Amino acid sequence: MNVSLYIARRYLFSKKSHQAINIISGVAVAGVMLATIAMVCTLSVFNGFRMLVAEQFTAFDPEIKITADKGKTFNATDSAVMAIRALPEIAVVTECVEDKVMVQYGGRQVMATIKGVEDNFAELTSIADVLIGNGTFKLHDNTVDYATPGIELTGALNCGLYHAAPLEIYAPKRGHKVSMANPASNFRKGYLYASGKTFIVNQPKYDSNYILTSIAFARDIFGRDTTEVNSLELKTKEGTNIGVLKKQLQTTLGDDYKVEDRFEQQAEIFKIMSIEKLISYLFLSFILLIACFNVIGSLSMLILDKKRDMNTLRGLGASNKLITNIFIIEGSMISIAGALGGIIIGVALCLVQENYGVISFGDASGGFIIDHYPVDIVASDVAIVFVTVIVVGLIAMGIPVKYLTGRLLGEKEE
Repeated sequence: MNVSLYIARRYLFSKKSHQAINIISGVAVAGVMLATIAMVCTLSVFNGFRMLVAEQFTAFDPEIKITADKGKTFNATDSAVMAIRALPEIAVVTECVEDKVMVQYGGRQVMATIKGVEDNFAELTSIADVLIGNGTFKLHDNTVDYATPGIELTGALNCGLYHAAPLEIYAPKRGHKVSMANPASNFRKGYLYASGKTFIVNQPKYDSNYILTSIAFARDIFGRDTTEVNSLELKTKEGTNIGVLKKQLQTTLGDDYKVEDRFEQQAEIFKIMSIEKLISYLFLSFILLIACFNVIGSLSMLILDKKRDMNTLRGLGASNKLITNIFIIEGSMISIAGALGGIIIGVALCLVQENYGVISFGDASGGFIIDHYPVDIVASDVAIVFVTVIVVGLIAMGIPVKYLTGRLLGEKEE
């Protein structure tokens, strides 16, 4: 057995000549443990919110979205595009045409985004899970086209789910010379009738801006031909590796197209969440560093208490490095004990929160998507926390321990 480890273990668990040293050692372990618990729980809550946002986007965003790298549209009959439709990993393909319009109803006017989709859109996403209203989700029939607006857009127009009059849709004419004498001639006009449905994604980007309708209506109002699309949205078969398929699609399509998964489609939101998580991690690491000063205090008092033992070991032929390592190892054991205890308790608290929702948002009265803080325990985050505790502990105590042992051994710090 390593001599330094053996002696450090004996020092850690043996009684000291001063009871205060035992108390300070316990406080040191508790401090590291509490900092570790805070890190595990905080990072897990951030992961929980990330997972919650991802689940909300699932109802509207496709698993994979293909758009033009330059420009707004591309040809859906391009040979490269047609090739990906036949891939065995692809379960559903939907062509989409979307752009900005002005919507008018009952004297109210709002800007919105028309998203024209094919009839298989309900198979592509979980849109049925976020719809409210009676009837079935429909985009058109043999006579008219229907609108399924977001809940906030419905409120802005004050049209309700069953508006008697159709929504008036205005879109600028493409390639049309602007006429100041007759402004109305600058726009294409269309009508969308009530579908009896609205959707709630709980994201303002969608709920206050989007109207779902048929792709035929969208092509007509925007002056697109039957092969032009803004995006091609894909659903994969169960068990498909999205990352591998995305790379394969990008290789097939080339640099003229962008292939994005759900997280990349909402890159800005997830980037902000990642930055917030990183900042929280850095702040908690600083708190952990402060907690490690308790370890330094405990080791300092132990070094002074064991001065006679150090001289005895030195007289028996122990090197200064061996004696220094004894206290560094003991400090590491305190950090490891705090880290393991903190991780076990932190994970346990997260599991309790995940299953029972003990900590709620307070008296939210249904104002939130969920009524308690979401958590998601990620193994890599737990590993990062453990490594951080050990590294910060070694950095915090390494130099002071070498300095104190050097002074007591009558030598300068090496």
